[in-house]
Amino acid sequence: MNSSGDEEKLGNGVVGILAESVNKWERRTPLTPSHCARLLHGGKDRTGVSRIVVQPSGKRIHHDALYEDVGCEISDDLSDCGLILGIKQPKLEMILPERAYAFFSHTHKAQEENMPLLDKILSERVTLYDYELIVGDHGRRLLAFGKYAGRAGLVDFLHGLGKRYLSQGYSTPFLSLVSLGAQEIFKLLPHTFVEPSNLPELFVKDKGMGQTGKSTKRVHQVYGCIITSQDMVEHQDPSKSFDKADYYAHPEHYNPVFHDKIAPYTSVLAEKGCPLVGICDITCDIGGSVEFVNRATSIDSPFFRFNPIKKSYYNDMDGDGVLRMAIDILPTEFAKEASQHFGDILSEFVGSLASMTEVADLPGHLKRACISHRGELTPLYEHIPRIMKSDPEYALLSPFFHMYKITSPTLLVNPDEEDYISPGGETKEETNK
Repeated sequence: MNSSGDEEKLGNGVVGILAESVNKWERRTPLTPSHCARLLHGGKDRTGVSRIVVQPSGKRIHHDALYEDVGCEISDDLSDCGLILGIKQPKLEMILPERAYAFFSHTHKAQEENMPLLDKILSERVTLYDYELIVGDHGRRLLAFGKYAGRAGLVDFLHGLGKRYLSQGYSTPFLSLVSLGAQEIFKLLPHTFVEPSNLPELFVKDKGMGQTGKSTKRVHQVYGCIITSQDMVEHQDPSKSFDKADYYAHPEHYNPVFHDKIAPYTSVLAEKGCPLVGICDITCDIGGSVEFVNRATSIDSPFFRFNPIKKSYYNDMDGDGVLRMAIDILPTEFAKEASQHFGDILSEFVGSLASMTEVADLPGHLKRACISHRGELTPLYEHIPRIMKSDPEYALLSPFFHMYKITSPTLLVNPDEEDYISPGGETKEETNK
């Protein structure tokens, strides 16, 4: 029985699928009709799922009737469900108490814009799983839309680049770019993948100047460069080389060098004295990896322009600054393929989540993905209020600061725990390599 005396829902084998409500463009679904068919027809004893209730949606990539055909129930009412699945967070008023939810919550880094969501989760005694935190034994994510974000981002950004160049007086093939033409354009453009260490030499060469300062034949190439952690930082001790495990364990021992060794030579297409034309950020982490990103953009208005000198933002393509695209739902542009790919993996975990009453009984990769259980932060995520404590204004407003006796903004994780995972997503084994 739960705290209100009603029948316990957690672990009852009834799964709900949310109608995505936060973004009008979101068409993805965590489970397709084919995934639901396999879970239902396999029987609860084998799959852990007895019923699936799907909220009706006119924009979901798969029509309601297709779910109904395989045995799902179509209803707005998810009150019978112990486990409720979505892609993005539901509206706060839609969160049912004492249920388990799984979606991309964007809360485990104490992202300020999503702390009201976490407040609601805790106050309603909800068990929350975050797909982003379902990782394997070596810290590699098991559930992701990454390749579809990359594909959609590539197409969208190249089209935006065409508009940006047009505003500067140049007509390019990117203006008429459509999805099917993206690969053809790359085949037609001369391109080469190079090592980061070669960028300074190639930059000078492409500008038409040799080492002697004399003009050389200009090389028209699109250079691709894969940047990893070792290209972005250097150890403070020049005698020590980059070590990934040491970097994750002691980032304070390293200095950033990306701004010196990579950024000055980075462009989509180098043009005159302003090599950095634009940035396509498929991570879209507000205030994160690209600090000036202060908001997500939408599919119908994907770009903004940032002037770093004036520290000002513009919604047009004209004038100085860096073009920026920061769409946080890029994979929905390939909604059918992305949903199938995602559900192929998620469906393997649904049975365990749907039948769970205690997190301790779950396998490690699912246990580590549980941010809260029955309204309490799990040990791996007790650092969240400590981080948010550094924002006094929020600390006064947030009810869960009264639940946790927080005295300092210290980040605490225990690397001796068997199921340790760092805030960056690395397990103990990965961190200690």
